[in-house]
Amino acid sequence: MLPSAWASDDDGTAVRRIAAANQVPHEEPVMNMSECTAPADAPAVSPDDEELVRGLVAGEEACLAAVYRRWSALVHTLAWRSLGDAKEAEDVTQQVFLAVWRGRRGYRPERGPLAGWIVGIARHRIADAMAARTRRCRPLATADRWPALADPVDDRLEGALDRMVVRAEIAKLASAQQRVLRLAFYEDLSQSQIAERTGWPLGTVKSHARRGLYRLKRELEVAFDA
Repeated sequence: MLPSAWASDDDGTAVRRIAAANQVPHEEPVMNMSECTAPADAPAVSPDDEELVRGLVAGEEACLAAVYRRWSALVHTLAWRSLGDAKEAEDVTQQVFLAVWRGRRGYRPERGPLAGWIVGIARHRIADAMAARTRRCRPLATADRWPALADPVDDRLEGALDRMVVRAEIAKLASAQQRVLRLAFYEDLSQSQIAERTGWPLGTVKSHARRGLYRLKRELEVAFDA
C-alpha cells in the first residue's frame, strides 16, 4: 500500500519535503568522484541496498529519504561541476530524485548498483540543463543565415553544445575548418561575411563549414553518449 503522500506525487511534493529536510550546502561540494563507479568485483547490490531498493519500489517515503541522504551530495557534486551554478545544481538534484521515485520500478539490480543507476539519471538531467542553457545563448548562427547547415544539427546535438565542449572539439579540426566555425560561432558571421574576411571563395567556405560541422557533430555525439 503506497503512503498517501506518494500515491499521487507527480508534482514532487515529497521530494521537495525531503530535500528541504536535507539541505545541500551552497558552497562548492568536495567529494571523491570515484564513488561514481563501483569496483569491478563489487556485487551489483549489497544486502543493505537490497532492503533499500525493496522499500523504494514499494513506495516507502523513508526509503527515498535514505536514498536522498546517501547519494544527494554525489548528484549535487556532479551537477555543480558540470553546470558551475549552485541554484541549477540544487534544481537538478531535486529533479534526479523525483525521477528516481517515478522510475523506481524500472530499476534492475542485476544491471548494476543503485548508485550507478542514480548517476545515470543525473547525467541525463545535467544534459537537459545544459540544453536549456544552450537554447538561451546558443553559439550557432540562426538557421536562416546558415540554411545549408541547419538540418544536420539535431536536437540531441543542440543539447551537447556547451561552449567549453565546443571549443575543445573545434580545436581538433583542420585549421581551415576551425577558422570558419570560430568566425561563425564566436563572431556571428554569415558564410558570405566569412568569405569576405578570409578572401576565400564562398564555395570553399561552405565546404569547410559543412565538413567541420559534420566532424564536430560526430565528436559531440560521442562525448554526449559517454
